[in-house]
Amino acid sequence: MVRPSSLKGPNNFLRKHRKWPHSPYKTKWHKTFNQEQAMQTLKQAAAATTATVLAAAQENPIKHQQPHLLSTLVHSFNTYNCDPTPSAYLYVLKTLARTSQFHHIPLVLDRIERVEKFETPEYVFIELIKIYANADKLQEAVDLFYGIARFRCVPSVYSLNSLLSVLCRKSDGLRMVPQVLLKSQFMNIRVEESTFRILVSALCRVGRVGYAIEILNCMINDGYELNVRICSLILSSLCEQRDLSSVEVMGFVERMRKLGFCPGMMDYSNVIRFLVRGGKGLDSLEVLNRMKVDGIKPDIFCYTMVLNGVILEGDYGKADDLFDELLVLGLVPDVYTYNVYIYGMCKQNNVEAGIKMIASMEELGCKPNVITYNTIMDALCKVGELSRMRELVKEMGGKGVEFNLRTYRIMLEGFIGKGEIIEACALSEEMLEKCFCPRCAAFDVIIFGLCQKGLVCKAVELIKKMIGKNVVPGPLAWEALLLSSGSKLSFSETILTRLVNGEPNVNSPI
Repeated sequence: MVRPSSLKGPNNFLRKHRKWPHSPYKTKWHKTFNQEQAMQTLKQAAAATTATVLAAAQENPIKHQQPHLLSTLVHSFNTYNCDPTPSAYLYVLKTLARTSQFHHIPLVLDRIERVEKFETPEYVFIELIKIYANADKLQEAVDLFYGIARFRCVPSVYSLNSLLSVLCRKSDGLRMVPQVLLKSQFMNIRVEESTFRILVSALCRVGRVGYAIEILNCMINDGYELNVRICSLILSSLCEQRDLSSVEVMGFVERMRKLGFCPGMMDYSNVIRFLVRGGKGLDSLEVLNRMKVDGIKPDIFCYTMVLNGVILEGDYGKADDLFDELLVLGLVPDVYTYNVYIYGMCKQNNVEAGIKMIASMEELGCKPNVITYNTIMDALCKVGELSRMRELVKEMGGKGVEFNLRTYRIMLEGFIGKGEIIEACALSEEMLEKCFCPRCAAFDVIIFGLCQKGLVCKAVELIKKMIGKNVVPGPLAWEALLLSSGSKLSFSETILTRLVNGEPNVNSPI
């Protein structure tokens, strides 16, 4: 039962007989308030000091003596009769770094070590390590990490990871990593999975994938669970290597699968790209089938890569099956998929099917690009179908498809191959106007053909345009011009005679 008197108001007995009443200057809220006021004063003084430092540094950066923020910090907190906080020291450190006063930072750290009594939070050193790293002062960052314990702070894996992260960004820092890891053992810092991930990422970035695999094996031997992100990172780096065989890459995948690694869509895509690049298109088809067994639906990008690999290996029957399969699965082919499939048709000398495929693309809303037309034009030129090639050229112009250098070269080779020198000459002049330079051998053949047809003036005009675009004609072009000038001597005899007689080359068209 609660006594009624206790609910009426304050206890008068305690008010009269309390031996040590609460002082309004000793409460926690008042201490916090004073610290906040001191912090505001510090920030205002630091802002004015920073402006002075920057202005004076611009006028005379050598002779100017920069004011020290440490004295401002001490004065601000003494004014409010309170001790500086770790946050206040961190603010001073950041301000000194922002104003490039790194030579004052050791003085601040010395005061924290010798004068202050608080346990310095680890985040102060983590921030300072990043500050040193951004200023390219890696050795200072390492020395600070080694001396964390002097500031009444127990270093942990967080500060170690922060240091390793900044060291692994640069080649100079990578050389310091082994010593830092050895020193961290004497500092009783236990390396965690996050540390291994930092090291693996750095090794993969510099191409030392073998060492990254060794670290992964160490993790497994130490009882850590298999990390999917680390496995994916190593696999991606392996697939970027040019000197590895498909056996090594697939061997790594199988070993990781036995340990519980389940490759994802990106992992499979990297492996497929690696196999196709190495000419293992049929192996990439097996990887695609393994994806489906694992319950991962391949996207159109994976199908396009495998389709390209199978076509490059010449298995056109499987290529047709693949294209039908992706349609059955509901995937929508993009222009790259169509280009690969049309290329396969052209490789089978089935150009008409490729032309019909362009119409099918447009019906399905997929606009063919210049690569699509180049593929079919190249096949037409190889079989001598110049009339069909001209129709495709008109079609490209009507649909607004811009020609590229490959387009011009295909047409030029087609005209030259069929002896259409006049059209080849007009096309080469158009290429020069658009700054598309054909191969010098093509120019030589055109000039030689013009001279054979008696069009020497046209050949000279073409040479002048070539020289205007800094394109040098080859020996065959000069020989054709000299032989068609009416001389009875052969080209080699003419040159030798002039060299013996010391005559200048007065008949040169340039």
